[in-house]
Amino acid sequence: MKIATWNINGVKARIENLLAWLKESQPDIVCLQEIKSLDENFPRLEIEALGYHVETHGQKGFNGVAILSKLRFDEVNRRLPGDESDEQSRFIEGVFSTKAGVLRVVSLYLPNGNPVDTEKFPYKLGWMERLERWTADRMALEEPLVLAGDYNVIPQAIDAKNPAAWVGDALFQPESRAAQRRLEWLGMTDATRAVTGEQVFTFWDYQAGAWQKNNGIRIDHLLLSPEAARHLSSAAVEKHVRAWEKPSDHVPVAIDLALEAA
Repeated sequence: MKIATWNINGVKARIENLLAWLKESQPDIVCLQEIKSLDENFPRLEIEALGYHVETHGQKGFNGVAILSKLRFDEVNRRLPGDESDEQSRFIEGVFSTKAGVLRVVSLYLPNGNPVDTEKFPYKLGWMERLERWTADRMALEEPLVLAGDYNVIPQAIDAKNPAAWVGDALFQPESRAAQRRLEWLGMTDATRAVTGEQVFTFWDYQAGAWQKNNGIRIDHLLLSPEAARHLSSAAVEKHVRAWEKPSDHVPVAIDLALEAA
């Protein structure tokens, strides 16, 4: 079963790229972030025509997440619990049946947190604390769990071409990186890092020729519970998509799990 995550940076602006990639890559489950679309305006018909079920948690103009799946959804949960005042659309969980039992897949879009001297950084850290609590609760179920998305966190220096350039950025702050480590300390596995020893990136800015210079960072991650990690067979960054016309500044990241749909 191939599971992928992609910050699409506007689904309506990238729909042709999305459809082309779905046909080429043939993922079973796709987690999208920054769809920048209300639920009713999401281009579901074109995607459903390729054999996908579509569930969204949208927001006008920015944020928004979605899950596309060739498997039928058994259950869908929207919005990260823990803060009733949080109206930003950043979290959706899909529950699926496999021959090995339940599979839970989350598409998440963590807050950017910049500038760090504004309320945006505490919001980022608070969101990550809520995610940690939610993940601990889900892991108590001892089911395969995949947390896939744009974490807006550069975990280690190896995950940036030029780490010094990110020292003052919320993505590379010690507090942000520590929050991600606490998620992993719950027992989660960073799938890409576990499989790929070398330096890989998932984001290249549109400015200053970052793509052409390979001046990238790795901020799109799939974290796996122990029950999911034991089925992990491969992980890859599909970076060629960044060279397509009208690209997102992120590229798809995909894993293969040795699981079959029920």
